[in-house]
Amino acid sequence: MNKIIPTRETAMELLREYNQNDSLIKHALAVEAVMVHFAELFGEDKEKWGIIGLIHDLDYEKYPDEHCTKTREILMERDWPEDYIRAVVSHGWGICSDVEPVEKMEKVLYTIDELTGLITATALMRPSKSILDLTTKSVRKKWKQKSFAAGVDRGIIEKGAQMLGMELGEVIGETIKGMQKVADEIGLKGNIS
Repeated sequence: MNKIIPTRETAMELLREYNQNDSLIKHALAVEAVMVHFAELFGEDKEKWGIIGLIHDLDYEKYPDEHCTKTREILMERDWPEDYIRAVVSHGWGICSDVEPVEKMEKVLYTIDELTGLITATALMRPSKSILDLTTKSVRKKWKQKSFAAGVDRGIIEKGAQMLGMELGEVIGETIKGMQKVADEIGLKGNIS
């Protein structure tokens, strides 16, 4: 059986089939934008990276206790290519998956998934409620407050940055840039006109 070549359209349909929660959809769009941004940075396949970002939490709303495992099943049933499936499953490495991120695309997803959550929380704390005026410095300041966005595993982000051979501040800055491109879609345009 030939594997399908996923498109953004099919990925979005699949995402909406399994997810109704608005904040999960916005998180998927944020991760997609950051993946596309990093693909541009590294001269990689933007569409592929974006699709993987878009569906990385495909099973989370309906099957939180089977996160990553259920996504693998869903994508295999639909004949998605193994490298897409592997990349998605690897973002849960050490949490709900034993698939270690080895490809650059996998390492980026592993690193930025949690980071987009911290950046979103930081942006929403600002008077502007916007990511458009958010700086790396602001995120670093909130980073040090362990009680702030306590659910964000900073250790994963640090480990991911090391795997990528990038400074933490650089990863934060590039992630902000990626999210800024979709500020409106992810509800982080705030009151900046």
